[in-house]
Amino acid sequence: MQVDSSQEQALARVMALVRETGHIGDITPDEDFYDAGFTSLRSLELLLQLEAEWDVSIPDEEFIASRSVRSLGELITRLKEGASCA
Repeated sequence: MQVDSSQEQALARVMALVRETGHIGDITPDEDFYDAGFTSLRSLELLLQLEAEWDVSIPDEEFIASRSVRSLGELITRLKEGASCA
């Protein structure tokens, strides 16, 4: 599977936000960040940061289902692409 630059950029930025917000030093893109120590309170902070940074509205059920950096990056990329088509 080929990853385009917008996905790579989203992945890198989401990784940085998860590490900063969750105070998680070492996490892989596919690791469940809740298993790595992320809390529900920090996830709310992360949700707000993601929505503000990418100017998207992330549905709660999709955010909750996206438990890794990679899945969040893919979600944001999909939402941004959908917004640009509207």
